[in-house]
Amino acid sequence: MRADRLISILLLLQNNEKLTTKALVQELEVTERTIHRDMEALSAARILVLAERGKLGDWRLLEQYRTKLTGLKEGEIKSLFLSPSFQLLSDLGFTGDY
Repeated sequence: MRADRLISILLLLQNNEKLTTKALVQELEVTERTIHRDMEALSAARILVLAERGKLGDWRLLEQYRTKLTGLKEGEIKSLFLSPSFQLLSDLGFTGDY
């Protein structure tokens, strides 16, 4: 699911200063094109992920976008990224208070 993958990308970038596309592809088991589309989706959501050119081509979050999410529960993190439509959440199999 794309929302889960976007959250995973953010958490990976939170925990690692920089990651290559190759590392993200291996970790998330998707294609390079999928990683690039996901980075575009994050940018569209105004979460700036920088691409650094060069041999390794790293991705990183701007420092102002790095935060500690360790105090949040799983449901709280999902609610930050998912539509507030309770019907949509129900259709996706999520239950509980979001």
